[in-house]
Amino acid sequence: MATTIPVPIEFSLPEGWRAVPPDAVNAGEAGFVALHPPALKGFTPNITIGGELHDRGVTLSQLADEALERLRRGAPDVRPGRRNEVGSVGGPGLTQAVRLSLLLNNQPEQLVQLQVFLGMRDTGDESRYAVLQIVLSALAEQFDQVVGDFQKFLSTIRPEGAR
Repeated sequence: MATTIPVPIEFSLPEGWRAVPPDAVNAGEAGFVALHPPALKGFTPNITIGGELHDRGVTLSQLADEALERLRRGAPDVRPGRRNEVGSVGGPGLTQAVRLSLLLNNQPEQLVQLQVFLGMRDTGDESRYAVLQIVLSALAEQFDQVVGDFQKFLSTIRPEGAR
């Protein structure tokens, strides 16, 4: 069963991306999934959105570290790349790049993820603070073709009803 996104948000998908039910692609931990066909070597670039409510004392760096640990459970060769803090005090963000190996058709392939953590208040209930985790996953040779779309997608994410 797909997780819900903890605060209502709005966004627009770039051309060529299509939303799919998370359960249909074995991504039940995500609240939203979009795919960008065609697949290469059996892997389709994807964007996932998930998130949770958190205490304001939890840092985005801590959450990013936890995300790396979850990945390491299934892929011990996870290699974190550059990490950057973005945003503002009222709307903090953190990005981190990650590389890992996965088997596709019994062949090891390099997967690249760009993980984005966004802190956001619920515009309907200011006491609720959520951190969204938005992730682009693509094979290394697909990444340059879809990262621009991902950046455009990120620029459209906002609390529902915000202008």
